[in-house]
Amino acid sequence: MAVTAAFFVLVLVLFYLATSVKVVRQGYEYTIEHFGRFVTVAKPGFNFYPAFFYRVGRRVNMMEQVLDIPGQEIITKDNAMVAVDGVVFFQVLDPAKAAYEVSDLYTAIMQLTTTNLRTVMGSMDLDELLSKRDEINARLLSVVDHATSPWGVKITRVEIKDIRPPADISNAMARQMKAEREKRAAILEAEGLRASEILRAEGEKQSQILQAEGRREAAFRDAEGRERAAEAEAKATKMVSDAIETGSAQAINYFVAQKYVEAVGRFADSSNAKTILFPVEATQLIGTLGGIGEIAREALGREAVPPPTAAPAIERPRKGPFEGQA
Repeated sequence: MAVTAAFFVLVLVLFYLATSVKVVRQGYEYTIEHFGRFVTVAKPGFNFYPAFFYRVGRRVNMMEQVLDIPGQEIITKDNAMVAVDGVVFFQVLDPAKAAYEVSDLYTAIMQLTTTNLRTVMGSMDLDELLSKRDEINARLLSVVDHATSPWGVKITRVEIKDIRPPADISNAMARQMKAEREKRAAILEAEGLRASEILRAEGEKQSQILQAEGRREAAFRDAEGRERAAEAEAKATKMVSDAIETGSAQAINYFVAQKYVEAVGRFADSSNAKTILFPVEATQLIGTLGGIGEIAREALGREAVPPPTAAPAIERPRKGPFEGQA
């Protein structure tokens, strides 16, 4: 009987010790209550708290958690109805406050985020709502984190997952975007045409400048050529004049004959003349040159030199009685 009682007591002691041992998993912390009053927090690992006198109050998750904010409709500042949903990332820093400062931590965070989401997004226009998500997230994070700090919770991120405007507004925005893109395309095309015209005008300007420079260079070369020709002509004339002054009749004969031949050659170059009959007899040309030479000698006061003997006249054949008739 005594052995049975001792065995029963041993079993009770072992059971009491087993129930007094608290093994806390990593990532969690337990609040310990002494007759219903919070006294300490059990850290991850092995913990011993006598049963009946101490009990586990709350098992608090210390890891970062995500809370899904259900979709809701919000009226913006410009009276546009949009559907919004998001997520909240938070982490418990003080398990005692998270367990005893708020009744239902998850519901409280959800309701607080939803209320501030309506407040922040309701004070903005639709365009701001769609283009300033980062600003919305930052404002929500600041407001919700400040409100949950007494609960021992740190709000790490607040993200807006989706913003869905009504179908008619979406269609209007699509048309606006299309018009804006067409406007930008037209502007780019006009700028391209303007740049093309500018480049073409610059090219024409450079071409005209180069042509003007070419004409100027050609005119300069022509003037230089005429100047050199005039200098040569003046030099030749001076040489002929010097030869005449020294009594050389051949020089003036050569000069006059050259001009005479050039004048005759111009008749042949005329574009209006098809056939030219210009009889020139050698005796007349020589006589003319001789006469010019006499005049030059008389002008110089020199002794006249007998003119060159005229060439014998060439007898022309007489026409027959039937020649010259058609």
